[in-house]
Amino acid sequence: MSTLEDRIAQWEQMCREAPDDMSFFSLGNSYKEAERWEDAADAYAKAIEHNATMSRAFHMQGQALMKLDRNEEAGQVLTQGYTVAADRGDVMPQKSMAALLEKLGLPVPETEDFAAKKKAVEASGDTVLDKRTGQAQAKLADPPMRGPIGAYIYANFGQDTWTEWIGMGTKVINELRLDFSNPAHQETYEQHMLEWLGITREECEAGTKA
Repeated sequence: MSTLEDRIAQWEQMCREAPDDMSFFSLGNSYKEAERWEDAADAYAKAIEHNATMSRAFHMQGQALMKLDRNEEAGQVLTQGYTVAADRGDVMPQKSMAALLEKLGLPVPETEDFAAKKKAVEASGDTVLDKRTGQAQAKLADPPMRGPIGAYIYANFGQDTWTEWIGMGTKVINELRLDFSNPAHQETYEQHMLEWLGITREECEAGTKA
């Protein structure tokens, strides 16, 4: 099993060779685990530069800035991130950022009802309000995998986003030298997929029970 230093080095290399939101987000998570808060905040900021709808990057950057006692900056990041999360229907990061804003003594923004917007987009039956882009996309033909994760992806992501992930997933496989005959490597691939989509296993489980 790779050490934390090995993982940091892997993601630093990936950010140099193929910079994108997921690689910087994963690097930020590794820095966070190492309690390198300044580096973590910078990595999350770069993830947001690549994908301004990545609500979890806003959440994590806000946390890192608070660890650095840069509370004014944290408040700005969390306020923007809360609005992004609300617009995408990212319930868990939205709630977490609301709690952090309250901890900082700052107001929680008023936002549009995501459920109503999603219902309007999907009224035709052949489109879905994609959670990654916040835009209407053609629905997938079928769930892309079995179980709650596949069902959640089918209900919340469109064909364009899934096609983009397939390309990104191939890069993850090649960069990390994943072997799908190894269950640990399968889990690594799945975790990166969830991070790229901006969801968690818990959300998928809860979403399929709702």
